[in-house]
Amino acid sequence: MTQLDALKRLSMVVADTGDLDAIRRYQPHDATTNPSLILKAFDLDGYQALIDETLAAVKAEVADPDARIEEAVDRLSVAMGSEITKLVPGRVSTEVAAKLSFDEAASIDKAHHLISLYEKQGVSRDRVLIKLASTWEGIRAAEKLEKEGINCNLTLLFSDAQARACFEAGVYLISPFVGRVTDWYKKATGTESYAPDEDPGVKFVRGVCDYASRYGYQTVVMGASFRNTDQILALAGCNRLTISPALLEELSSTEGEVTRKVTDQSDRAEHPGRIEEARFRWEHNEDAMATEKLAEGIRTFAADQKKLEGLLAKRLG
Repeated sequence: MTQLDALKRLSMVVADTGDLDAIRRYQPHDATTNPSLILKAFDLDGYQALIDETLAAVKAEVADPDARIEEAVDRLSVAMGSEITKLVPGRVSTEVAAKLSFDEAASIDKAHHLISLYEKQGVSRDRVLIKLASTWEGIRAAEKLEKEGINCNLTLLFSDAQARACFEAGVYLISPFVGRVTDWYKKATGTESYAPDEDPGVKFVRGVCDYASRYGYQTVVMGASFRNTDQILALAGCNRLTISPALLEELSSTEGEVTRKVTDQSDRAEHPGRIEEARFRWEHNEDAMATEKLAEGIRTFAADQKKLEGLLAKRLG
């Protein structure tokens, strides 16, 4: 048995890609996308006809050049996501633009628009997760969307304060990052490598899983941003794991058993009470790694979105 097959017995495997061929090959349950992944998929042969068709419709229907670019990004994201839903039995995550990370109302409006585009494609909202950055504003937007029956994936999650606020908001799924956490600690401490059980990113996500289990939260915890298969295997048993094609290939070509590393807490604790905005901001601010990586992640996604907009502008003429 391959490690990938063994892992699927313990955790739901999600493809961290928009590559249709990779999704067909590794047969994940769900798939996640973000501006960086859509930018990569933009050059894939399998998407060219879809891109041309989508942009032709936008050009015919949207007169304002500025509005046309933003609409092209949204429709292309949804068109790619719709193709992915044909290949996975579960859900596809589609991201709200990073530039809206600190605007609750605009994030909600964008989520509504994305869901409406999916529904026009014949994809129901129960096949989609709206992906939002785990800022205070993003979490508040998700809380309202969840009450409307629009499930959310809170991404760029690096701190305990972010996780707790997401749990209390009742979001469907959170994506605590592993590799980016470890990257920060390697740079900060000068450490070249960590044993899996000592890896800061692994320990962070295990802690998030333990917290959810201890207080009985139903939010799905999905480990994300892996740098190597050791990190993945060290989180076997986590609800879901979103994995890049390169690491899926490594797991699928390696024989071996996989041992559960994340287990449910049998003892339940008394609920600590709702975290308020001031405390959230203070606790997150006290974590230098989380503060830096959240800001960096938002900037990176925003930069990739801008690159994508530039490519679409050229294609639109």
